[in-house]
This record gives sequence, C-alpha cells and structure tokens, in this order.
Amino acid sequence: MASESSFDIVSKVDKQEVANALNQAQKELAQRYDFKGVGAEADFSGEKILMKANSEERVKAVLDVLQSKFVKRGISLKSLDAGEPFASGKEYRIEASIKEGIAQDSAKKINKIIRDEGPKGVKSQIQGDELRVSSKSRDDLQAVMALLKSSDLDVDLQFINYR
Repeated sequence: MASESSFDIVSKVDKQEVANALNQAQKELAQRYDFKGVGAEADFSGEKILMKANSEERVKAVLDVLQSKFVKRGISLKSLDAGEPFASGKEYRIEASIKEGIAQDSAKKINKIIRDEGPKGVKSQIQGDELRVSSKSRDDLQAVMALLKSSDLDVDLQFINYR
C-alpha cells in the first residue's frame, strides 16, 4: 500500500516572539548610555515597527539592537524587512515590516528548485501563500527539505503538516 506522504512549506512568524524582541530592544535602548538623550526608540506603528533617533547613525544602531534581539529570540532576519533611514523633521526614522507568507514569485522559484534539483516523483503545488509538496516516498520528501534548507532563498521557510 503506497499512500501519498506530504508536507507544507510556509513562512510564518510568531507575533508574540516579535513583541518580546521589541520589548527587550526598548529596555536596552532605555538603559544604554550611548542612547541617552538622542531620542532613540523603537515601537509598533500599526503593523510596522518604527525606529526613531536624532541621527542616521543612531537609527541604524537602533535597528542593529532590534536585529540582535530577533536573533536571540530565534526569529529569522529574513522575515524582517527594514527600509532605508529617512529624515522626518528633526529626526531620522526606519520603518520595518514583518514578512509572512510566501510571495508568488518566491513560491514559483521554490517550485522550480524542487522540479529541477529535487528527486523524481515529487510533486509540489502552490496553495495561496504556501506550498504543498507530496510524494510516495518519505525519504524523497526529506531530501526536498534538505535541498530547500541549503538553498539561498530570501524567505524564512518552515515545514509543517509532515505526514
């Protein structure tokens, strides 16, 4: 009896971990001596994270602190989409958003990698902002997972519903 095995490829971020990383960054910004009196802060602005400081170098340092907290909390930096610093009045700002879901062009790229380099008999299909990969052989599915982990993609991938 050869039944189909499958798994889903998704790109999701734990919102609570993002909030925790942001809180830790805010605490560090409040305590560090080099951030005293420069108006350095990082906070949620709707769905985006807004970082502010009085100079371009300082706002980049705020972003660096936030990125270090993301890494410590196990959140991939591929899921943080930070823009360039821009002047707003007397301060500089950086807006960053959290990328979730696999964009259509990235999904097509992943599909092509699976088709070209993956084991034969493995099928993959795009379902909205995720991909379903199926095969008769579980070993082939694990080979696809290893292939995608070693590929240099600009998306943070998780593999779920492996059955």
